[in-house]
Amino acid sequence: MPPMNVLVTGASGLIGSALVRSLAEAGHGVVKLSRVSAAGARPPGPSGPSATWDPSAGQIDLSRAGPLDAVIHLAGETVGRRWTAPRKQRIRQSRVAGTRLLSEAIVRLPQLPQVMLCASATGFYGDGGDRWFDESSGPGAGFLAEVTREWEAAATPAVQRGLRVVHCRFGLVLSLGGGALGRMLPLFKVGLGGRLGGGRQYWSWITLEDVLSFLHLALRCQALSGAINVVTPNPVTNAEFTKVLAGSIHRPAVFSVPQFAVELFFGEMGREALLASCRVKPAKLLENGFPFRWAELDRALGHLFGRTRGGS
Repeated sequence: MPPMNVLVTGASGLIGSALVRSLAEAGHGVVKLSRVSAAGARPPGPSGPSATWDPSAGQIDLSRAGPLDAVIHLAGETVGRRWTAPRKQRIRQSRVAGTRLLSEAIVRLPQLPQVMLCASATGFYGDGGDRWFDESSGPGAGFLAEVTREWEAAATPAVQRGLRVVHCRFGLVLSLGGGALGRMLPLFKVGLGGRLGGGRQYWSWITLEDVLSFLHLALRCQALSGAINVVTPNPVTNAEFTKVLAGSIHRPAVFSVPQFAVELFFGEMGREALLASCRVKPAKLLENGFPFRWAELDRALGHLFGRTRGGS
């Protein structure tokens, strides 16, 4: 693939920071969309293109970004903490208003990018128990499902201008560098890990390595558009995830957190993000022959902890 000039938002996050490195290693140019601070825009550096924005104020400046071939939009307030009313507003604002602001700015550029990859989430489907979801499934109920539906709709200006827009519905992204796994590990390492509630809720997951492979593929694969479930074909229950994770680091997992305690400590976030069951199939990736390197949880975690070579 010829080198591309790629605008990236959320470049300091778990996925974004790894993506920026991998894009540069592949020979692509990267323009980070930096937030404006209270003192003004971040210095653009000694040379090269730059771009700034303040989504909360509805301000964005792409005038120095140069011609863009692609946009990868990953920015958004974390959902992994207890949801207060102000935090819920920030979650919605950062995703919905931020995506709309970026989409409207992109379509005003003198040269349109070829593609826009937008972060989304499997939270779109809500709590489904044992039911399978694929990209043809409708939205579920709850705050996460509502926000995700609005989040994806906010890219409509780009879609209407004819850009190929991909809504990347990420599941649980596994990396030792942070995210949910990074938050779980300290407890598991001291033998205090265990299932949440009854442990029957499905968690759909994917390694960061496979996420990066997907994003590189989505930049050039015309067949990938619209909503794409970015998860492995093998979701597991929370109880199975707990067992495999504990076994991977040779620790017991005898503790469990009752459902009432999860709800008491985490509130609405606990019910929707930790106890909800989301059993998702990556139908479009399978149709397009995406080469999952780590499709089985035991091998994926073994790889992350340095005990497995090769792929699934």
